Amino acid sequence: MSVQHTPAPARSDVRRPAASGTRTPARPFFKRGMLVSIGAVAWGTDSLIFGTDPSGTMEEALSSITSGTFQLGLLGLLTVLFATQALGEGRLARFFIRFEAVLLFFAIGSTVADGIGVSNLDQPGWAMLDAFWPLSMLGMFFIGIRVAIAGRWHGKDRYWPLIAESWGPIVVPTFGIFGSSVAGVVSFVHLCVGYGVLGQLVARKQR
Repeated sequence: MSVQHTPAPARSDVRRPAASGTRTPARPFFKRGMLVSIGAVAWGTDSLIFGTDPSGTMEEALSSITSGTFQLGLLGLLTVLFATQALGEGRLARFFIRFEAVLLFFAIGSTVADGIGVSNLDQPGWAMLDAFWPLSMLGMFFIGIRVAIAGRWHGKDRYWPLIAESWGPIVVPTFGIFGSSVAGVVSFVHLCVGYGVLGQLVARKQR
């Protein structure tokens, strides 16, 4: 008498767990951080060559392209600050980031207008639009202060935004005292050391 062992048929009603296809990237902010660095170095180089007060069609166009890239990088930085709750968890923190984004949108509008040569600072409307540039940079400075106070970012990440975003309080007075050429050199150094490094820190952030 022979005994045969027949394996039980595989059940077709049992589903294997599906492999997760939505892995969180190791560096979710890499592209936005790189845009901050690229924009900062590009605009800083432009400031070094032409100063902070460009004149002429070509200089205005190049300045608008480089500074516009930098501004887009700042918008990307704001999205990282928002996603990581770098200013805090409250509504006021979220509101301030959104408010700064509005300032930046108008500042970008001023940059585009300057680049295509349609702005006229002798007219009140254009002068008001142009004012959003320094206002947006001042807003970024206050954001840097808040990031340092909130302490939700750690190590260099906590304090480097304040170093980077002190561009306005440092470069604008330099322009008023020493003129465009000296301010251009200061702007170049500050942008590369400040926002250039900050962009790399953001690019390496994991959460």
